[in-house]
Amino acid sequence: MKELTKAEEQLMHILWSLESGFVKDIIAELPEPKPAYNTVSTIIRILEKKGFVDHEDFGKVYKYFPLISKKDYTRTFMGSFVKNYFNNSYQQMVSFFANEKELSLEELVEIINKVENK
Repeated sequence: MKELTKAEEQLMHILWSLESGFVKDIIAELPEPKPAYNTVSTIIRILEKKGFVDHEDFGKVYKYFPLISKKDYTRTFMGSFVKNYFNNSYQQMVSFFANEKELSLEELVEIINKVENK
């Protein structure tokens, strides 16, 4: 699975929350200043070429929907993130965030419990 650009990822998050939508629906969810219709349409077509999105025809307009679930993309993205930044070690990643974010003992115990319960 290919990685998404920031703009592509932003639109995917909107599509995941909408479940499907026309370009105008996606634009409505974007913060100000809103990009041009053609810009959003182009990015959606790129997502379609990458296999993340497909569409349903409604005359001259298309209703887009995600082909990849947010969970599947997150799993792939996080795996790549851990590999590239933490030598493929989830332990190093957790340690990094524990030190950087000053996680409390209770928060670390909660993380451990969640992992053990999986």
